[in-house]
Amino acid sequence: MDTLLSVIGIILILNTVVAIITVFKEKRDITATWAWLLVLNLLPIIGFGIYLFVGKKISKEKMFDLKMQERLGLDQLVELQKKQWKTEELLPEGLGTNEARQTVHLLLETDQAVLTKNNKVEIFTDGHEKFAALLADIDRAKHHVHLEYYSFFSDRIGKKILTSLENAARRGVKVRVIYDSMGSRGQKRNFFNELERLGGEAEPFFAYKKALIHSPRINYREHRKLAIIDGKIGYIGGFNIGDQYLSRSEKFGYWRDTHLRVLGNAVLGMQSRFLMDWNATIKNIRGKKQVKYSEDLFPLHLEKGNVGIQIVSSGPDSDVEAIKLGYLKLISRANDYIYIQTPYLIPDDSVLEALSVAASSGVDVKIMIPCMPDHAFVYRATQYYARDLIEKGVEVYTYDAGFLHAKTFVVDSQLSSVGSANLDFRSFKLNFEANAFCYDRVLAVKLKRLFEEDLEKCTKLTPEYFAKQSRWLTFKQYFSRLLSPIL
Repeated sequence: MDTLLSVIGIILILNTVVAIITVFKEKRDITATWAWLLVLNLLPIIGFGIYLFVGKKISKEKMFDLKMQERLGLDQLVELQKKQWKTEELLPEGLGTNEARQTVHLLLETDQAVLTKNNKVEIFTDGHEKFAALLADIDRAKHHVHLEYYSFFSDRIGKKILTSLENAARRGVKVRVIYDSMGSRGQKRNFFNELERLGGEAEPFFAYKKALIHSPRINYREHRKLAIIDGKIGYIGGFNIGDQYLSRSEKFGYWRDTHLRVLGNAVLGMQSRFLMDWNATIKNIRGKKQVKYSEDLFPLHLEKGNVGIQIVSSGPDSDVEAIKLGYLKLISRANDYIYIQTPYLIPDDSVLEALSVAASSGVDVKIMIPCMPDHAFVYRATQYYARDLIEKGVEVYTYDAGFLHAKTFVVDSQLSSVGSANLDFRSFKLNFEANAFCYDRVLAVKLKRLFEEDLEKCTKLTPEYFAKQSRWLTFKQYFSRLLSPIL
């Protein structure tokens, strides 16, 4: 018995030493460091298996490839706008408030996000309408189609879109597809064989081996949802490609999401983001050539739209959490209301404090989350933060008509944001995201009305609601919160 206890003691000591070495050999913020130490020490040996799948970072070589990609077509314009900002009004007429100007400058400085003003925007909240529009645009494409999605499943809608891509390739259209191997799990690489035979290209984002679709890493995923057709039409938002996004899932039922279809020069920002990701992904693949700047890829638009847009991206390849900083700026500049929709509510301390300060200052802060989990631990952490924010004066609602997957901000019927980034650690630090920050009263009012329509299908959470929950459920919420920096 004594020998067994000694062996166990030695194993625990070795586990602790190796855990410290493993966690500290890679640069992380302090909250994530302590969370991983907790996991590795509470779950000896097993914790290292979890770390392999969840905590392991992208190699320094691949991160360097991402950082070094040229921002095609936009570098010179960024420098010009930084100079113009000091002497000219860049925002659309009527939105040139000091707070809005500061938001533009913040995103210019932190993400080199060019502001464009001539955009027309269409909002989609239903998958059938979004995919019908996307398919029609692909079928009309003349020069190129670029898709970048976290999930591209080989189900009914996936096959339908693939067929349209193959038909485009037959017409001589250049087709390029980036998909995430983890987000598209279950799909096989030969799904794209015919497209590639026709001259199209499809690559998993930084897969370990070309022959494999899956990589074991759960973090550092390609979470963006972008589509660019002929450099003239762009899609950005929350919808992936899969049947569940058409409300065909028995588990989730109706799928409520938000996506934008954009006509105008904001599409050039999406194009630049896609090509940076594409060039980094295919850099070391034999036979693949990186894309260079051409006017066909970056055509100037003469649209008569009036929506100002900055396309903002963030990810672990940058030390600056640009989208989070944009969210913080929207929260801090609000005077009337802040309406947020997010499937995952796991804010870091800075966002949590900003929301609390806004609510305490008399701003109407409403947050909408799903009524059901798609990831158990994540949802329990979401419930913990919902309880915490309610105590600080924020109103939190659960959407009861299906699964809420939209990632939207709307502030004071002036500024808004729609994209792939949730209000959580993962979107801020661990995944690659893209959002459209929009400056337009009409668009903001439309998003506000959609939020208010959704409120009619919601339940408002109260302190009494949480008081009735079992101790076991409350424990799971508090425990999940401890792991929130790595969820």
